[in-house]
Amino acid sequence: SAIFNFQSLLTVILLLICTCAYIRSLAPSLLDKNKTGLLGIFWKCARIGERKSPYVAVCCIVMAFSILFAQ
Repeated sequence: SAIFNFQSLLTVILLLICTCAYIRSLAPSLLDKNKTGLLGIFWKCARIGERKSPYVAVCCIVMAFSILFAQ
C-alpha cells in the first residue's frame, strides 16, 4: 500500500537508504559482494546514503516533522 501513497513511498525509500548505509558501515563485505543484479539495489542505496548523507539526513528530519506534526 506504500506504492499508492507518495509520502509512504518516500518514507520507505529513506528507511531503505539509511538501513543499507548503516549495514554497510558495520559489515562492508556483506553488501560489497552484491554490486550487480537484484541485490545490487541495496549496494546502490548504501552508496547513496554514504555520499549524500547530509541531504539524506535533512530529508529524514523533514519527513519526521511532516509525519509527526502535519498529519
